[in-house]
Amino acid sequence: MISEIKNICVFASSSDFLDKVYYETARELGLLIGEYGYNIVYGGSQKGLMFACAGAVKERGGKICGIMPKRIADFGCANPDDCDEFILTEGMRERKALLDDKSDAVIALAGGFGTLEELSEMIVQKQLGYCKKPIIILNTNGFYDKLIEFFEVMISNNFASKNSRDLYFVAETPLKALEFLKNYKAVEFGSKYLIQN
Repeated sequence: MISEIKNICVFASSSDFLDKVYYETARELGLLIGEYGYNIVYGGSQKGLMFACAGAVKERGGKICGIMPKRIADFGCANPDDCDEFILTEGMRERKALLDDKSDAVIALAGGFGTLEELSEMIVQKQLGYCKKPIIILNTNGFYDKLIEFFEVMISNNFASKNSRDLYFVAETPLKALEFLKNYKAVEFGSKYLIQN
């Protein structure tokens, strides 16, 4: 089941105070990532959905790469012991660059402002042709409904091309996310992703 996609970057919340459905979904995703023969690249935390997903990947034989800024690690939330590779960075920008460099695909679980920023940056990178990797929004419990609705507002008001919908895939379940990855065909960058008169 392994394709040229090998390492999946997972963006997710590091909160331990969420509804259990989000942890269950994160764990299910991690188990499937491992079962499909992939590895995980993530933010390196021992908390929240990040930890639930990464730990499950390892249970199924996948490798874990954690990347965390020193400032956040100093809060005591780093998870170097479970990681096959753990990298400390000076700041968030270096961290995001490494998450991008070390991954072949992106999956965004439910998350806060950090997850939203990371997801948005990857969509723009793909829109402008800096990457062709699959970007999946895992819409657990309808968490991203309003964001997807806002994307449609941008498109309908000509702030984004209607072809922008091709830049990301919305999956309702972890299985649908992994099936999309397994069958992914890279889209070629072109001006169709930019607004044209």
